[in-house]
Amino acid sequence: MLAVLRNRTYRHLFGAHVVALTGTGLATVALGLLAYDLAGADAGAVLGTALALKMVAYVSVAPIAAALLGALPRRAVLVTLDLVRAGVAVMLPWVDQVWQIYVLIFLLQAASAAFTPIFQATIPDVLPDEREYTRAVTLSRMAYDLEGLLSPSLAAALLVLMSFNNLFLGTAIGFAASALLVVSAVVPRPEPVSRNESLYAATTRGIRIYLATPRLRGLLAVHLAAAAAGSMVLVNTVAYVRDVLGRSASAVAVALAFNGIGSLVAALVLPKLLDRVTDRALVLRACVALVVLLLTGATFASLLAGAHWPALLVLWALIGAGCSFALTPGARLLRRSTGSCDRPALFAADFALSHACWLLSYPLAGWVASVANTTTAFLVLGGVTAVAALVAWRLWPTHDPDVIEHEHRDLEAGHDHLHDAVPAGGAWRHAHTFRIDDHHERWPR
Repeated sequence: MLAVLRNRTYRHLFGAHVVALTGTGLATVALGLLAYDLAGADAGAVLGTALALKMVAYVSVAPIAAALLGALPRRAVLVTLDLVRAGVAVMLPWVDQVWQIYVLIFLLQAASAAFTPIFQATIPDVLPDEREYTRAVTLSRMAYDLEGLLSPSLAAALLVLMSFNNLFLGTAIGFAASALLVVSAVVPRPEPVSRNESLYAATTRGIRIYLATPRLRGLLAVHLAAAAAGSMVLVNTVAYVRDVLGRSASAVAVALAFNGIGSLVAALVLPKLLDRVTDRALVLRACVALVVLLLTGATFASLLAGAHWPALLVLWALIGAGCSFALTPGARLLRRSTGSCDRPALFAADFALSHACWLLSYPLAGWVASVANTTTAFLVLGGVTAVAALVAWRLWPTHDPDVIEHEHRDLEAGHDHLHDAVPAGGAWRHAHTFRIDDHHERWPR
């Protein structure tokens, strides 16, 4: 797997990804301490609002940023966004009002919402071979999982030596280092594309391509399934471990760590699995497994107490693995589903739509557990996961070639096309809902 790091450009981009993730992890810890310093007992409400703003920024800003920045030189854009993030992080230690936290966090996350899809869309151009790209996606997933496991420990060690405000400086250093690594990489320039379209059309282009593509409509349902299962862990672990199982605060960290370990182990074995099975088979089986795991949690919730603490750790680890198996192949689907010119828009659409699923699932998980109980939360989220898995199975075609023959049907004098995927002679014949000026004989799906 590490052989992919022999590619100098990818090695530098991956290094930028890792140091930026580390800085973000430090900021997460520091933000909680800053909220407590300013709001005291209301720190939870401040943090909840800040996280909600993060999700709103992710959902709303990504498509707009892709439309405005997608055709610009990527290296310049990525470096600029890293410097913006570093500048915001430097300002956070000087905050003395809660509203200032909200403004700066929104700016920070808006820059991240612009940075991440463009960064993700660059990697397929750096690594055109699918096997290499699969290993790059797996390394990225592992970086996320390791950051979740190690950043709190690193922050705890640094807090022994310095105040929490200095952690924000560590965040700024991480983003600055990311900018330097991107500068040192030879980042491919986007393909020049001449389009006469409004800002609205450019902003919605990625979402229209996404929703017009059968396999990606299935992927959206997969995102919902994984968000429902993941939210059960991320939202309800604290109350479940402390109130139901009667464990200490440190046990909460252990439970979340097992969830991360499960995801990490799954990422390690994923490349070899994808060499033997199709993306559709692996992803849909993972969704079914998540349904089974959540319903198992509901069935045995009353038993997972006292001496049954190890059972919860196993359950959380398996849910982490299931989410990793379900979500990680998604980048491969995005890569296959459009050409390089539209890739930033498509990755931005996936970024926005997937976070919209989490924005729905987070409050649902917390509200059901608070109003009813943990068993009911398992059942409700298991039901959502089951419905999403069924929708994914129905929408994602069994016959799913990388490239398909297609037909164009002009609606007017322009190039607007109506899309409707129907089986035709064993292939999928379709026309586009989005404006396209360069008509190809074969269109990636």
